[in-house]
Amino acid sequence: METIVLDIGETLVRDDRHWASWADWLGVPPHTLGALVGAAVAQGREATDALRILRPDMDVEEAYRARAAAGRGEHLDESDLYQDVRPALGELRAAGVRVVVAGDGTVRAGELLRALDLPADLVVTSDEWGVRKPDPEFFARVAEASGAAPEATLYVGDHPADDLFPAAAAGMRTAHLRRGPYGHWWADHPDVVETADFRIDALTELVALVGSGGVDPDPSGGGDPRAERPRTLRAVR
Repeated sequence: METIVLDIGETLVRDDRHWASWADWLGVPPHTLGALVGAAVAQGREATDALRILRPDMDVEEAYRARAAAGRGEHLDESDLYQDVRPALGELRAAGVRVVVAGDGTVRAGELLRALDLPADLVVTSDEWGVRKPDPEFFARVAEASGAAPEATLYVGDHPADDLFPAAAAGMRTAHLRRGPYGHWWADHPDVVETADFRIDALTELVALVGSGGVDPDPSGGGDPRAERPRTLRAVR
């Protein structure tokens, strides 16, 4: 693998602060919103549906702008990163791998991430590209940013429908990360098991994959069985 591309939310960045700030804005206890987020995840819905359960008529984008105008917009600092982020990214770059961070996020999120000076060759968000996951155009942009062939590009993320399935459909190799609500809840779903080239519990496991040239799924020498089966985009529901 020549390039590793990583998702942002619940891959590099913990979402604790994100949901706590929304709970504060809506005037509800954090555990209430957390429980609703969990319910949405378990139902295969978008986590932001939890906000609409609390405020059915709320325009999430408009509310985001109102929070920012009130001085309660996005914030991101070192404490929001998972502990394995810097060690893993640093070792990957030391191994000669191109490291790209590309996931859903606002323009402001991109600015905040770049201010952290992560050991990455490129940090970009969906709003900066003007297209969000799982749109195939997002993964076309990922392929351009990779600078490597799709089969030499590994996309790493926690969300089956937004990360794993569309990246596989674009011809990239994939690593499903058991992290965050989506990563844990859907980790053993048959579609995830079938589609993911690798399933990992920490980003530091990526270094060993690169060092070994990747794991041969068929140690008998019969070739990669993934080349013999189509990758499907069955929705996780």
